[in-house]
Amino acid sequence: MQRWRGYDAAPRGWGRSVVTIGVFDGVHRGHQEIIGHTVKRARELGVQSVVMTFDPHPSEVVRPGSHPPVLTEPAHKAELIEQLGVDALCVQPFTPDFSRVPAEEFVYDVLVSHLHASLVVVGENFRFGHRAAGDIAMLERLGRSFGFGTEAAPLLADDSTVFSSTYIRACVDAGDVTAAARALGRPHRVEGVVVRGDRRGRELGFPTANLLTSSYAAVPAEGVYAAWLVRGHGERLPAAVSIGTNPTFSGQERRVEAFVLDFSGDLYGERLSLDFVAHLREQRTYSGIEPLVAQINEDVAQTREVLAG
Repeated sequence: MQRWRGYDAAPRGWGRSVVTIGVFDGVHRGHQEIIGHTVKRARELGVQSVVMTFDPHPSEVVRPGSHPPVLTEPAHKAELIEQLGVDALCVQPFTPDFSRVPAEEFVYDVLVSHLHASLVVVGENFRFGHRAAGDIAMLERLGRSFGFGTEAAPLLADDSTVFSSTYIRACVDAGDVTAAARALGRPHRVEGVVVRGDRRGRELGFPTANLLTSSYAAVPAEGVYAAWLVRGHGERLPAAVSIGTNPTFSGQERRVEAFVLDFSGDLYGERLSLDFVAHLREQRTYSGIEPLVAQINEDVAQTREVLAG
């Protein structure tokens, strides 16, 4: 898959293409349908498939301070999109100037002049251009003028639940990683670098990897979870993960700490991922070390059971 930073990085002589546009945070099942359809139509037409996405999230530029929690870090999002068979990924810097581009200019400059779209595939709620003035009807009208087709894909739903990034963020925020995984089509992932903590887990007999996540990461609600810890080379290790402030020790800082089962190596400085499988319990305050250690032993046993299944 080719990767471009900005639509003007498309190679000179780039042929016709089928293009889809969106933030695609999470690359959830709904996104997978749209991107998969884009790839399918490109192959039918004998042209290239292009996914255009944005960085940073448009909300942060249009309404500073409103950046939503991020479901997929940029590198992971690119990997997921590549797995769907896409020919080119265009990550467009979403700047204040770009946010002010009128809808008609966006179509001509981006879709026609640079990406040479034969067909544009978008979700049925797609909006574009300055102040989101452009909609499907405008895209279809401009497509007839410039010689490209438009296909609007219906939103994917499970029963009455429409799969969307907003819905998945709400699931993660509530700690319902099972529902999040159902909408994503895979476990929700949090990434970060292992840093030194208080080393209290080691003193208790349960040394943990303290994960420093990005400021916008969609971290699940406080509690204990069964998860897979994924190292950079793809190794997957079972882990019991605690998210919270360690109230038994009057902690103040919210942390993501993973106890890796049956592992004795050094993870400091590694960039790791945690794939959340199940929420085990809420965060609690214990009267002392003994009841806390007893509970951790139960958490570990439950983690083994969940991940074995």
